[in-house]
Amino acid sequence: MNKEMINSLKELENIQVIAVSKTRTKEEIDEVASMGLTTFGENKVQELVDKYDEKYTWHLIGHLQTNKVKYVVGKAVIETLDSVKLAKEIEKQAKKHNLVQECYVQIKISNDENKTGLPIEDAILFLKECEQFEHIKITGLMCVATNTEDEHIIINEFEQMKELFNLTKMMYPEMKYLSMGMSDDYKLAIEHGSNTIRIGSAIFGQRNYDIK
Repeated sequence: MNKEMINSLKELENIQVIAVSKTRTKEEIDEVASMGLTTFGENKVQELVDKYDEKYTWHLIGHLQTNKVKYVVGKAVIETLDSVKLAKEIEKQAKKHNLVQECYVQIKISNDENKTGLPIEDAILFLKECEQFEHIKITGLMCVATNTEDEHIIINEFEQMKELFNLTKMMYPEMKYLSMGMSDDYKLAIEHGSNTIRIGSAIFGQRNYDIK
């Protein structure tokens, strides 16, 4: 546990810090929370459900399949909304529970074929399509930048996201969060407009992938 990093992150002004707790134990999560970070991000629905504690705020930051929406609605901010099909299922499940589900739209800003998300050129049309869903509130955009040491590529992607975010904020007053930046590039992300960062290994140390 990096206490110095946690204290540093707590001092960031107007930045939402999501402690990425995938593969971490509930005990580790509680320890981080005791130091002042109480918003956590999980990649997998099952892990989120297993660790869920209503004392904390949760974000789902991994790809969400429609058949698993029912397990996460009302428990976490869904940062990975990227299709009308998924939106329809979120709407259906949120309506069933009589709640409004907060979501971010995930934009595929990288050329990496393994990354998921909505093409950036489709974002405005997608937001318009989502206006029909009364039980979904879209409050942010999210992306994962290219995993590269070339800062020019990362900066270009962050700049594209900032431009899109500024445009959508003018169209939708509820659009408040630009979620981009992780342990290796969060400072660069903040410099280029991010107000939500997703930090895992810099807080918890290197991940233990043996945990299923």
